Amino acid sequence: MASRPVPDFGVLAENRRTQNAKGDTGMTAENAAAEPRLAEATERQRSPEHELLDSLVGKWITVGETIQAEGAPALAISASDVYEWVAGRFFVLHTAYGRIGDSNVGGIEIIGYDADAKKFKTYFFDSQGSISTQDLTYDDGTWTWSGPHTRATGVLSDDGNTMPTLHEWSDDGVNWRPAMEVRLRKVV
Repeated sequence: MASRPVPDFGVLAENRRTQNAKGDTGMTAENAAAEPRLAEATERQRSPEHELLDSLVGKWITVGETIQAEGAPALAISASDVYEWVAGRFFVLHTAYGRIGDSNVGGIEIIGYDADAKKFKTYFFDSQGSISTQDLTYDDGTWTWSGPHTRATGVLSDDGNTMPTLHEWSDDGVNWRPAMEVRLRKVV
C-alpha cells in the first residue's frame, strides 16, 4: 500500500500561535508554498491477529455473580460492555459500566496486538483509579486475559453471540481460585 502525505500538525499549530491580533499569520511568498508542510505517513499493515478482535466488537450485556469465598456472600453482577474499533482498526476500545452487588463499577480497556512481541496486550483503567496490564490470547474460540493476580477465560459460542467467562484471582500468581462467573450476550 502506498503511503500518502499527512499534515504536520506541529507546523499547523505553530502557524496558529504566530497569528497577530488582525489574524495575519505573517505569511510571505517564501513560506506560503510550505503551508501546510506534509510528512510521509508510515503505515502499518493490519495482521490476521487484528481480525480476531472482530469477535469481541459489539455491545454486550453481562450478567453473573461473584463466587462465594471465606464467608462472603455471592454478589449479583450486571453490566454493559461495549467493544469498538478505534479509527484505523488496530486497537479496540472496551468500555464497561455495571454493578457488583450495590457497588457501581466500570472502566475502559484498550486492546491491541503487539506484532514485535507476537501477542495481544490490554490496558485497563477502572473506576477505582487502578491501572492494569494483561496479556490476551486467543485459541480456537477462547479468549484468555492473564495478569499477575487476575485472569479471565471467555469461550465464544459457535455463533459468536455469547461468551461465558470465568474470572480468577491469585495471591501468589501460582494458585488460582474462582472469583466470578459471568455470561456476556451480544445484543448488537
